Amino acid sequence: MLGPLPVEVKRQPSDLDVEETGSTYLENALLKAQAAAKHSGTLTIADDSGLEVDALDGAPGLFSARYAPTNQEKIKKILSALGDNPYRSARFCSVMVLCDSHGHLLKAAEGICWGELLKVPAYKDGEFESLFWVREANCTYGELSTEQLTRLGSRGKAARELAPYLRQQIGLEDID
Repeated sequence: MLGPLPVEVKRQPSDLDVEETGSTYLENALLKAQAAAKHSGTLTIADDSGLEVDALDGAPGLFSARYAPTNQEKIKKILSALGDNPYRSARFCSVMVLCDSHGHLLKAAEGICWGELLKVPAYKDGEFESLFWVREANCTYGELSTEQLTRLGSRGKAARELAPYLRQQIGLEDID
């Protein structure tokens, strides 16, 4: 999203550890963006995301990163919870926020990638993305190319929605 823009992009400093105590993706993304803005004094973008499985009432959702201690355990836990259930629809959800240099929210955007969970991972050493089949791409989320992630991925969709607002903030164009 930011590659073609004339801006210097800095990652979150490694010493800035933000506890995700929010009850929604938006709240967690805001916690991260506000902390980074206060630390850097610049515009910030942050996101929070998770996997929501319909047959598991939206779990693991907000707790995807903490669903189990390791990737292998996460996969085992989710496959065990689903069992032989043929209803395997799921979605990756991402909420991305843009905050000003004081941490005030300028824009929030959501992206959703729809798919379904396979019964076994498509490849070794993956996490949820190795189980998540994206029908539109005929592959798992983890196998999507950069271009496909931009077009179909939850973060890519959120970033595209946020992009005009970022461009406006850095003086590259107005929003209609």
